[in-house]
Amino acid sequence: MNKYERQSHHPAGDQALPEAIAGELSQMPGEVLDPSEAPSIAPSRAPLTPSEVRTILMSLLVTMFLAALDQTIVATALPTIGRQFQDVSNLSWVITAYLLASTAVAPVFGTLADIYGRRGMIIAALGLFIAGSILCALAPNLTVLILARGLQGLGGGGIMPIVQTVVSDIVTPRERGQYQSYFSIVWMAAGVGGPVLGGVFAEHLHWSMIFWINVPLGLISLALLLPKMGKIPVFHRRRKVDWLGGVLLMASAVVIMLVLTWGGNRFLWLSPTIMAMIGAAVALTFAFVWHAGTAKEPFLPLSLMGGPIAPYALAGGGCTFGAMLGLTVHLPLYYEVVYHLSASEAGLALIPLAAISTGGSAIAGRAMARSKHYKRVAIIGTSCSALLGCALALTTLPLWGLLLLLSVFALGLGTVFPVSVVALQNSVARAQVGTVTGVMNFFRALMASFMVAAFSAILLMALGADISLGGEHRGPVSSIPAADMIAAFRYVFAAAAALLACAALCMIAMEERPLAGPAKPVGMVE
Repeated sequence: MNKYERQSHHPAGDQALPEAIAGELSQMPGEVLDPSEAPSIAPSRAPLTPSEVRTILMSLLVTMFLAALDQTIVATALPTIGRQFQDVSNLSWVITAYLLASTAVAPVFGTLADIYGRRGMIIAALGLFIAGSILCALAPNLTVLILARGLQGLGGGGIMPIVQTVVSDIVTPRERGQYQSYFSIVWMAAGVGGPVLGGVFAEHLHWSMIFWINVPLGLISLALLLPKMGKIPVFHRRRKVDWLGGVLLMASAVVIMLVLTWGGNRFLWLSPTIMAMIGAAVALTFAFVWHAGTAKEPFLPLSLMGGPIAPYALAGGGCTFGAMLGLTVHLPLYYEVVYHLSASEAGLALIPLAAISTGGSAIAGRAMARSKHYKRVAIIGTSCSALLGCALALTTLPLWGLLLLLSVFALGLGTVFPVSVVALQNSVARAQVGTVTGVMNFFRALMASFMVAAFSAILLMALGADISLGGEHRGPVSSIPAADMIAAFRYVFAAAAALLACAALCMIAMEERPLAGPAKPVGMVE
């Protein structure tokens, strides 16, 4: 028998695949393509060298830093901006405009990246961001500044999902978790350094510098990224764009975010305005779902949100992000009333919560590179954080003890982020990674806004006082007894513990699909 003859006496159709191979084939996401949409037969691109991967990743880190920085750098400069334009009543729109725009367009840019490719969309996102930054710096009045912040938010909201999608294109799923931890570090640096940098620029230079700094950084990012983008593997698939679905999705997102932003602050939750907006949000959401279910190629296929992975990854990541941001927004109030810290000292006391979570992300990333059962680290981390949240709710600690518990709490919750992102991207076809990544960013932003509003409502009900965090309302806050604030925050810590417990249950329920790639830790330098 020569080497070209079959070596089995059984018919080919009667032979069964080995169980391991059959299991992996059954778990591979399938997608039926029209023959006209199939890629042409051409020589495959040369693989990226380690040096090219590093260059692309460094440019992506700079790009992500830009978008993350502009969510925090403006806050400390707002009083200076208000004094110059002599308008304080509409000053909050400088923050709100960016938040609304960036949240609404995240799933849109993710889907468009799957249709038109990553290169065109990252250029568009960075172009909008840089143009918005220039208009912000040159704004002659507050109205122009608010509109320019909206334009800047359109670019910033597009940057997030596209950066994470490009990482998925150049790094195998098993390695991807560790690279996600680097982006967590960037988020931490922007969250901690943004307010400080904004205050320095506003006090010692000019508030417009917080926007001018984006221009050279954005151009550097483009200069580093674009020459290498041509070598990145192509996974997008051209198809007709469902613009109606995209408009319905953005409209419902904007109304929902306005409800969460204005409810309990600008308007009472049961006011006619908020109730009408809630009705509009429900109607737009139902319209989007109905259209997505009937369209031939919907903007956001609802099937992506089902299955044994996507709903649990989205819910787990959303609960964790919501708990973290809700505590970040409200803990300064606790520090000032209970421990009598100044505003700057309360800001520094937030560093353990923000910084240590990146350590949890790094631990989870290394576990994903080494272990077959990669979700165990997230289950253990969220379970420990839930128990620590209960401990915070049941005990009153000195400041050092609170910071120590919060550090361990943050370490545990940080493990969810890389696991949920990579598991979600690994659950869909390569031509849908951008879409599902955009949805993930969208859902996390909604959950974060919802939990900030929910934690505020908890404090309002527990204290029975108007505790706005705005600088012009500090009087009522400073008059609250420390014992009352401690009692009220027990409910906040309990709510955070409940969110982390939900995240742990989601990680347990989520299917642990095998990750492709080398089973070894990966570093930035090879």
